[in-house]
Amino acid sequence: MIELEGVPELIDPVMVAAFEGWNDAGDAASGAVAHLDREWKGEVFAALDAEDYYDFQVNRPTVWLDNGVRKITWPTTRLSVVRIGGAKPRDLVLVRGIEPSMRWRSFCNEILGFAHELGVEMVVILGALLGDTPHTRPVPVSGVTSDPDLARTMDLEETKYEGPTGIVGILQEACTHAGVPAVSLWAAVPHYVSQPPNPKATLALLNRLEDLIDVRIPLGELPEDARAWQLGVDQLAAEDSEVAEYVQTLEEARDTADLPEASGDAIAREFERYLRRRDPAAEGSDGSYLRDTSSGLTRPPKRRPDPEAGPGGEEPPAADGDETPPEA
Repeated sequence: MIELEGVPELIDPVMVAAFEGWNDAGDAASGAVAHLDREWKGEVFAALDAEDYYDFQVNRPTVWLDNGVRKITWPTTRLSVVRIGGAKPRDLVLVRGIEPSMRWRSFCNEILGFAHELGVEMVVILGALLGDTPHTRPVPVSGVTSDPDLARTMDLEETKYEGPTGIVGILQEACTHAGVPAVSLWAAVPHYVSQPPNPKATLALLNRLEDLIDVRIPLGELPEDARAWQLGVDQLAAEDSEVAEYVQTLEEARDTADLPEASGDAIAREFERYLRRRDPAAEGSDGSYLRDTSSGLTRPPKRRPDPEAGPGGEEPPAADGDETPPEA
């Protein structure tokens, strides 16, 4: 039985989770939860026992000095809570950690135990994957669920994916079987510039999360970081003719695929989304750009990547930004 001390009764709580590792290309998903925790000054109220879920030869602890005293930080998953003020306040339960090395079912059950005790109404799991998407275009974000009713009411895609999965997919299925509404949001990160951080993908996830749970998320310096990231990648791509040619090919493919979306309904949806986000304090950001000038580029593949093994052997790439994420 999970006993929570010092946690007040929560208002319409939504759990937002992200895990470093296979489901977190460019650290985009974990970066999004870290941003929420930082902007709203989250208070950690629980941490899972690292001994139960992590192989310390894979995820090593770190040693640090605190006023001359050596201390150890163990890799784990922590839960914090933040309160969103305003006319209609609500709470977010933030789950941020590392994909576990073992005992995934127990791991998910423990997180669901917290969700039950806190009265969580919905679980939103963030992920990021490598895809054939150009860095110069808006980051594709897919919203998927295993619940057909939730897919219909929230305009989400009902996942039909079959194949290898990560902790994001496992936790979503665990929520579904436990009767907890669950949604996964996936950002597609360009596979030719996959080094973290990727603030553009982080910003795209936060924008989609805003729409999903109807909250206003303070973006801080993230839009400026996004612009710097894109300008940096533009410069690196311009210095390599082969990469530049490959990016142009991706742009043409993306623009062609997007043509059917240039309908009146699509334009109206985008305008409504812009109006909801409009804020004099938002430094004029429209949320369409993102960060990191130090990202390196890899040369474009000579052939289409194997869908079972993404670049670097970590993330299975989607063929484009519109396909169902493989881990969903």
